[in-house]
Amino acid sequence: MILDLVEYTADRDLTQWTITDPACGTGAFLLSIAERLSAACRKHGKDLPEQAIRAFDLLERNVRESRTSVVDLLTADGWDRAQVEKLVRKWIKCGDYLLEPDHQSDFVVGNPPYIRLEDVPDQRMRVYRKNQRTMVGRSDIYIGFFEKALKSLPHGGVLGFICADRWMRNQYGRELRKMVADRYSMRAVVIMHDVDAFESQVSAYPAITVLCNEPQGSVVAADTTARFGAQQAQELLSWVHTEGSPEESNDAFQVARLPHWFSADESWPVGSPSRLAMLEYLNDRFPTLEETATRVGIGVATGADAVFVTTDPSVVEHDRLLPMAMVKDAKSGRFQWHGTYLVNPWGSSGDLVDLDGYPKLKRYFEAHQAALKGRYVAKQKPNHWYKTIDKVDPKLTNRPKLLLPDMKTTIHPVLDEGGYYPHHNLYYVVSDSWDIKVLGGLLLSRVAQAFVEAYAVRMRGGTLRFQAQYLRRIRVPAPDSLSRADALALAEAFDQRDVQAATAAALRAYGIDRIPD
Repeated sequence: MILDLVEYTADRDLTQWTITDPACGTGAFLLSIAERLSAACRKHGKDLPEQAIRAFDLLERNVRESRTSVVDLLTADGWDRAQVEKLVRKWIKCGDYLLEPDHQSDFVVGNPPYIRLEDVPDQRMRVYRKNQRTMVGRSDIYIGFFEKALKSLPHGGVLGFICADRWMRNQYGRELRKMVADRYSMRAVVIMHDVDAFESQVSAYPAITVLCNEPQGSVVAADTTARFGAQQAQELLSWVHTEGSPEESNDAFQVARLPHWFSADESWPVGSPSRLAMLEYLNDRFPTLEETATRVGIGVATGADAVFVTTDPSVVEHDRLLPMAMVKDAKSGRFQWHGTYLVNPWGSSGDLVDLDGYPKLKRYFEAHQAALKGRYVAKQKPNHWYKTIDKVDPKLTNRPKLLLPDMKTTIHPVLDEGGYYPHHNLYYVVSDSWDIKVLGGLLLSRVAQAFVEAYAVRMRGGTLRFQAQYLRRIRVPAPDSLSRADALALAEAFDQRDVQAATAAALRAYGIDRIPD
């Protein structure tokens, strides 16, 4: 299937190109490559070429087994054994692909190894990181295989790997995503999490990824089920090579043809092919939330909530207390303050207040000196030992804002009409352009939920992280583009906490008829 997707097929003159398997193992890819190369040579009346195949493996026993299998296959197909043995010794070598000299290759295919960098000897790891700049953070070695393979492709060259898809979303994949977005193109992604794709059982969240050294064009996005096998692979390939319907769905796979792929080094979305097609449509036509004079932020982190957060209004001077919005205040869907305060060390000018001007505040902080001075933020600035990690924005308190708890199964915007400062477990949205209730209706809808589901980390029990980085990915219509009827419907749905009504109004505002599963 991968060889078909990269168009390494026996009907083409394969003698003019080089194909590389960077981690050949016992020859799973090599046997199919050799079979196709042999058929192409017969078709075009040519000998087996010396430069046709390059393959590497770290283990000598794998190299021996691969060589033997390929020699047996080609000899059975009528090629001279002595000639084949000589060629195969040149084709298949024992070596570390990541340390091999750079070599151009028209096709690179295979199943690169999954090895955490911390499991690699230190000296070798340093060389890997130096040579493969995308191997950042807690990277996996397969990131380096992607980078080296992509760099080896001439214009029009194609890479086809079956590999873990975590790099498309995880932090350690950001530099590889940026590299792909800047210089290469996505041709196909086939998610295979439930497919028994390997000779032994593994838990690697595999996906087939086909990347090209050419401008970005349309993309095949597919998701498979446990019923996906060889026959269903042929059905999928038949759909790929036929200009028919933009989507197909059965009990083995869903597939859609997208006009292009998602760019940038931020995490790429996850979802069914039809869901991805919807997101791409919306991304192409609507601005992000923050492009509509709207700001997404997070509440104040103190570094010592036991000191800075209190329900006792007598502990310090009244004007050093800031009513604080907590997750529990937003739990019902309507803001209900439970009497929590921030002990606020910040003045209206944005600077720390002088403790000598606030005797009660000074005594309170000095009573908790050990805890406050032990924080990293205090050690960095000893003279500011009583500061919170985040500075308090005095203008935010009285602004109407939508509050969103960090962890929920569904998106949960709640209106604070003003007067409260959010805690760091709450994200907030303020806007200079939106009627805040109309925006609340959009964010309550399943359309907004679909954006967060596509990008956010999902925890056990289906809980999502509604963090600023994901909320900023939400696309919204321009405020002045909404009809009066839709704006009123969104505001009313938000007031009533009616997700179904909010979704119906949002679908009209976006000009779509449904949210795909």
